[in-house]
Amino acid sequence: MKPNPEDHRLLALWAAVCAEHVLDIFEAHRPQDDRPRKAVEAVRTWVQGDLGVSVVRAAAFAAHAAARDAPTPAATSAARAAGHAAATAHVVTHAPHAARYARAAASDVEAELEWQRQQLPERLCAFAFG
Repeated sequence: MKPNPEDHRLLALWAAVCAEHVLDIFEAHRPQDDRPRKAVEAVRTWVQGDLGVSVVRAAAFAAHAAARDAPTPAATSAARAAGHAAATAHVVTHAPHAARYARAAASDVEAELEWQRQQLPERLCAFAFG
């Protein structure tokens, strides 16, 4: 399934929401490192049509660099969720990866999965959750 442009934007927003839901885990360890938060902000701005893909991709790479600097597996996963959320602007198949990393960061994986499902229109669940 290749989503249409509207669904691509919806999936990008959903990926951003998933990443944002666990971003505090990263920020608790690295409060001065705003690279993952900026990646989430960048993809939201892209969805609005106010930022180009190349800028969002750069933010995604920066979030992944922040993940490499993270001190715990949960913080690493939270930053990677933000990186994949931003990368969704470039390639929509990054959206499920953002959700998967967010679940890896969460303390209750099943609750996080249920929460993620509630954030997405039913018609896109097959794409997002395979």
